[in-house]
Amino acid sequence: MLDRIDHVGVATENLEGAIALYEGSFGMPVAHRETVESQGVEAVLLDVGEGHVELLAPLGPDTPVGKFLAKKGPGLHHVAYAVSDIEDTLSKLKEAGVEMIDNEPRVGIRDSRVAFLHPKATGGVLTEIVEPAH
Repeated sequence: MLDRIDHVGVATENLEGAIALYEGSFGMPVAHRETVESQGVEAVLLDVGEGHVELLAPLGPDTPVGKFLAKKGPGLHHVAYAVSDIEDTLSKLKEAGVEMIDNEPRVGIRDSRVAFLHPKATGGVLTEIVEPAH
């Protein structure tokens, strides 16, 4: 059902400092940077192998990532899995009784289509399903 790990999302209060760490210290090149207004974040994708680390900085305290940082502090935010057909994958997950945050896909970074699964249904890990743009 899931093709591969697409990325891991890391919430940060200091985007430039996080970029310096991942790019400068770990040698992970920046692949893409974008403000995703609909999700309330500035996001930076860094390449690592066939996947990415996605650094997430909130656009404000009342955004999902802003609330996450206030509650838990910086660190691992979510794990994202790539799929070729997000509607089919979401249908199968719903049939299996997996609790969803998003019942329908929405637009994510780089015009991908994304949906989040509730952490209560995934062992406490916020999980994102991603259909990359073609």
